[in-house]
Amino acid sequence: MITISESLPASVNQLIQDVAAKLPHRPKLARMFANCFSNTLSTTVKPLPDGTTFIITGDIPAMWLRDSAAQVRPYLILAQRDEQLAELVERVVKRQFRYVQLDPYANAFNDSDNGKGHQDDLTQMNGWLWERKYEIDSLCYPIQLAYLLWKTTGRTSHLDPVFSDACRLILKVWRTEQNHETDSSYRFERTNCPPLDTLVREGKGSPVAVTGMTWSGFRPSDDACTYGYLIPSNMFAVVVLGYMAELAREALQDEALAKEAEALRTEIRQGLAAHAIVEHPEFGPIYAYETDGLGGYHLMDDANVPSLLALPYLGYCAPDDPIYLNTRRFVLSDSNPYFYRGAAAEGVGSPHTPENYIWHISLAMQALTSLDEEEVLRLLNVLERTDAGTDFLHEGFHADDSSQYTREWFSWANALFSELILSYCGFSIPSGSLTRLK
Repeated sequence: MITISESLPASVNQLIQDVAAKLPHRPKLARMFANCFSNTLSTTVKPLPDGTTFIITGDIPAMWLRDSAAQVRPYLILAQRDEQLAELVERVVKRQFRYVQLDPYANAFNDSDNGKGHQDDLTQMNGWLWERKYEIDSLCYPIQLAYLLWKTTGRTSHLDPVFSDACRLILKVWRTEQNHETDSSYRFERTNCPPLDTLVREGKGSPVAVTGMTWSGFRPSDDACTYGYLIPSNMFAVVVLGYMAELAREALQDEALAKEAEALRTEIRQGLAAHAIVEHPEFGPIYAYETDGLGGYHLMDDANVPSLLALPYLGYCAPDDPIYLNTRRFVLSDSNPYFYRGAAAEGVGSPHTPENYIWHISLAMQALTSLDEEEVLRLLNVLERTDAGTDFLHEGFHADDSSQYTREWFSWANALFSELILSYCGFSIPSGSLTRLK
């Protein structure tokens, strides 16, 4: 029996009950959904005096642009009929775009100008910034969330001058980083840290050629890129530039902004077409994870999203796209250096966590992008039995022993699991599939 929580909106309690009714023979899975779906609302939300909302990532008291968007995205399923939840998402969007205006190169922020976080990093820090690792996806996720809120509810009040100005700033940054070597002033160094926490060449990163793609210093794991063109993040940028153009044209009546977004989208797509695909001796043509435009390629995938595994979820391709399927077979094989097998599970991990640690996010994403019902059921069983008896999901867990895990409180993993359960139970998840590339 699922307990009703008086602290949650009635629509949330009702959906929890509806999901439980569809899982009569899976009481633990229903209980996990109840806990995970309510986790962001009950533990991470902090309203701010300016009418925006700050969302902590969980056990780290900072707001990541990426994580916060993913954390509230499942509530869009209710936002069309629940004004309270629609208002919550809107306030998160407004907070995100204020942060983008504050510094488009930062990935994580404080709730005030309090100087918390990595203030000793060698980059342009200020008291609002928790961390200033530049990641393409940090700018993609707020655009995606703003677009999905508009599509789901018809709201336009979040598409204000701050939003428009931030969109132009994002375009400026992505254009600057198309020629990182000569045009960018961004630098990042961290001392006395693992190599993946800092950039080489005095904070500039490894050399890259101009390709049409846009450069990223760090991956969505917050680990440094080996090569500067992070392919799944460039693919996500292509998708959200389509969203930006649609928003500009239909909601903002700003044809100039729409054309700017479309022009950059075309250039990045052309760069991907020329540089993203490699011929693998076993799997055929696949997408590389990173490249430098100079002949260097990194063949791997990381659990953090955007990932190669997540491309259909992000709206870049269909789940039956031939190159995606080749890439998926590579990602879910021993050829991917971060694919692990053990007594407890097999799946994709990350260099961000210890060796042989599989991520719950990657298992949920594998299921969300699968065309095989048996694979989905198997993954649901794995997720159910690897929670270490907590009824919540975590970051990574040891492939041989799920009681060994990182991050007790990781709201992003709980949110993505919630999306998977909703999808499995037949509830419509808001997505940007109308803009999916052909």
